[in-house]
Amino acid sequence: MVIRNKMQKSVVVAVDRLFYHKVYNRYVTRTSKFMAHDEQNRCNLGDRVLSKTQDLSTEEVKL
Repeated sequence: MVIRNKMQKSVVVAVDRLFYHKVYNRYVTRTSKFMAHDEQNRCNLGDRVLSKTQDLSTEEVKL
């Protein structure tokens, strides 16, 4: 899900994942943030994006 689109041709995407915590004996949500390249500036806040490409940059992923 897009959480930030204030940059030109770049967005920040949040990815949530669940994992089981052994001490708390329950599932916990973890969020990872990634930068992604948006050439046409089409992404808005809250959009779900899906990309499967080879990484060309260490910081950004192409959409």
